Amino acid sequence: MARADCPICQGSGWKVVERCAEGAQALAAAEAARAGAAAGEPKMVWAVPCDCTAGNKAERVLAKARVPERYRHCDFENFETDNEYGEVSPPRVKGWNQSLTQAKIAVQGFVREFPLSTEHGFLLMGPCGVGKTHLAVAALKEIVGRGHSGLFYEYQRLLKEIQDSYNAASQSTEMGVLEPVLKAEILVLDDVGSSKPSPWVVETVGHILNSRYNDKRFTLITTNYVDPEFKKLTDYASPKDFSTPVRDSSADARSTHVVKLPSGEMIAVKQEETFEDRVGRRIRSRLYEMCRTVEMSAPDYRKEIRDAGRFRA
Repeated sequence: MARADCPICQGSGWKVVERCAEGAQALAAAEAARAGAAAGEPKMVWAVPCDCTAGNKAERVLAKARVPERYRHCDFENFETDNEYGEVSPPRVKGWNQSLTQAKIAVQGFVREFPLSTEHGFLLMGPCGVGKTHLAVAALKEIVGRGHSGLFYEYQRLLKEIQDSYNAASQSTEMGVLEPVLKAEILVLDDVGSSKPSPWVVETVGHILNSRYNDKRFTLITTNYVDPEFKKLTDYASPKDFSTPVRDSSADARSTHVVKLPSGEMIAVKQEETFEDRVGRRIRSRLYEMCRTVEMSAPDYRKEIRDAGRFRA
């Protein structure tokens, strides 16, 4: 949107520039030339976007890519990797921050090599609040800013839009929803696994991933669910979150996972669903093939800053 007080375009959003190239429109007389132009030969001019609209170009690009307003500030510069976590031992904090740093470096490398990267998929995996969506949006912003086509979709939102297209009263069609998703050079699919893997979900998501993989298009995925080998709960959990040791074979006991704290104490935590539980074996297998997995291990920093009374954008 143009500035209303712009001295160049007077709020129109366009400015006139003189060009001596084929295709420019000649003004009929010198009197018709813009203010300040020298009298003499008729001017060859073009109307081009005024400089005052340049700041809105990035916003238009992000809106076209469907990046939610709340994430548009996210970039690599403001992704924090030196966080503090209250009363936690320095070695543990160092490990968490190293995990965030490594994830940032990996995603930046992917962006730097795009579209020549050999990785046609990227999976950011870890608990809530570690910055997975932040890094995904930062990558998307840089890539679409270079002129590539990109799209952001929250997993549940995409599935709902596809389902809504089946309604006879809907103005959209399934292909109308899917085509941009299948064709975008880079797709960010956020919070994968937030919906249960019904047969329809498995078929639909499998079609999207297979199509993009076969067409060598890039897909960047985030998920709050992790693989069994990544369930090192002592990496980001606090002892106060743990239950007492398990000493029986009841159903409740069988649904828990016993871990050993650095102190040597054996404690039990409730067994959570894995990423494969949430997306199905077939999709997880496909993602092993098409994605590089980056595991982010740290506490929920949004909760940390809220509990400490500190806030960030």
